[in-house]
Amino acid sequence: MNYQLYESFLGPLLLFSDGSALKRVTFLASRHDFIPDDEPLSGESDAILTAACQQLDEWFSGMRRNFDLPLAPEGTPFQKEVWKALQTIPYGTTCSYGELAGQLGRPSASRAVGAANGCNPIALIIPCHRVIGADGSLTGYAFGIERKQKLLNFEAQLQLSLI
Repeated sequence: MNYQLYESFLGPLLLFSDGSALKRVTFLASRHDFIPDDEPLSGESDAILTAACQQLDEWFSGMRRNFDLPLAPEGTPFQKEVWKALQTIPYGTTCSYGELAGQLGRPSASRAVGAANGCNPIALIIPCHRVIGADGSLTGYAFGIERKQKLLNFEAQLQLSLI
């Protein structure tokens, strides 16, 4: 598995690729926070990581709204269904866990949707930060509510600048 560090105004991101698809993207507390697990890693970049970093540059500069990368997150079939649905939430908007569950045809599964959302292995690119509580509250985010608020503010500000 190849990996690359990407610096953003929200903190460093660590991206992982198997050479054919993006497997994981995670925020780090600091650039020295990375501790490899038992998976063999190569520290080399590849075409997927290069494209992901270029698209992140475009996203953070406000020139990109959607990512166009091959993704291969690992999870259960239900988690993958939720992660695919997350990618349909338009840039600069939010939806609730219940709304997302309803879109999946499982209106009573909002907690399961929340759990799957929290396990999203490809942060930012699969936009789990766009899911909020039914009352509009920022309930949960694996990388901190403050970072979630900054992401939503960033998208909303750029969305307003287009109007």
